[in-house]
Amino acid sequence: VNICILIVAVVIFLLVLHHNFLSLSDFLKRELSDSSPLGLQPIDFIPAAPQRLVDESNDKEISVVIAASDERLGGAIAAMNSIYHHTRSNVVFHIVTLNDTVDHLRLWLSGTALKNMRYRILDFDPHVLEGKVQVDPQKADTFKPLTFARFYLPSLVPHAEKVIYVDDDVIVQDDILELYNTPLKPGHAAAFSDDCDSTTSKVAVRGAGNQYNYIGFLDYKKETIRKLAMKANTCSFNPGVFIANLTEWKLQNITKQLEKWMALNVVEELYSKTLAGSITTPPLLIVFYKQHSSIDPMWNVRHLGSSAGKRYSPQFVKAAKLLHWNGHFKPWGRTASYAEVWEKWYVPDPTGKFNLIRRHSEAYEAK
Repeated sequence: VNICILIVAVVIFLLVLHHNFLSLSDFLKRELSDSSPLGLQPIDFIPAAPQRLVDESNDKEISVVIAASDERLGGAIAAMNSIYHHTRSNVVFHIVTLNDTVDHLRLWLSGTALKNMRYRILDFDPHVLEGKVQVDPQKADTFKPLTFARFYLPSLVPHAEKVIYVDDDVIVQDDILELYNTPLKPGHAAAFSDDCDSTTSKVAVRGAGNQYNYIGFLDYKKETIRKLAMKANTCSFNPGVFIANLTEWKLQNITKQLEKWMALNVVEELYSKTLAGSITTPPLLIVFYKQHSSIDPMWNVRHLGSSAGKRYSPQFVKAAKLLHWNGHFKPWGRTASYAEVWEKWYVPDPTGKFNLIRRHSEAYEAK
């Protein structure tokens, strides 16, 4: 009788334990399905995470900010695709665009091989630039407000401590985690690639003035610039690829400092006329004068878009970790050097809109 009672007690205990386990399992499933995988707005994220992002070594979230204008959307798509396929890290793209581009962008991402990529779409309000950028009424169509998105990183990615910003005319050929892990010196809010580094100083850009030091971007005839006591021959840097420490950025009020110099330029015209149209770099050069860290120059091999000719050897291009087609010759719109490298990462537009623009541009260049 005692043995029977003991057996019945054990069976009852196992049944209760099994029931509790099933209840706990259901609860956890509901919790996971009800929450956003990144704790951000789920409307802008692909909910299903690829298996490669579940690996124990890939739990660090890497925030990458990229601007995506409608006429250059294919560039942003190719850049993100190259980053996504060269890393096993948990990369989240914060794509900054204008309101009329959002639907086109969402369709492109959700209807192609990029549907498993994690992203957040951010609508940039050009009104924040009022009084800070002088726009010629006759050239209003050439004004690109998204080029200033990089000035507002803490507002775009409020919860991140560190972000990577990349232009839309880049292709990444190595793991973005390496760039993310670039050490920043204490007190530095950003790390850039200097223009006199070994990979770019050998590349002469004809007809563009001095692109390697401060005098190429700032008007040293103006008293306001001279009072800053910044040496005119100081090496400039390229803001198309950089890492930002947002904790330092907020502490130093970097955005407010940049806006101050933008507003002063509207009144005093402080930027150099040598580099026409370069209105994003000068305020960054002022604010970060001798107050920035450096990134590996192989993470910003640039000037591929400066001309249609090839400035680098195929071996060097293959070894580069990031290729940058800064300049007029974009790989999606004109005959550019190493456009075939860019095309490897281009994902066709399911709407056909970007392809049509590209064909028109090529036809124009052929005339």
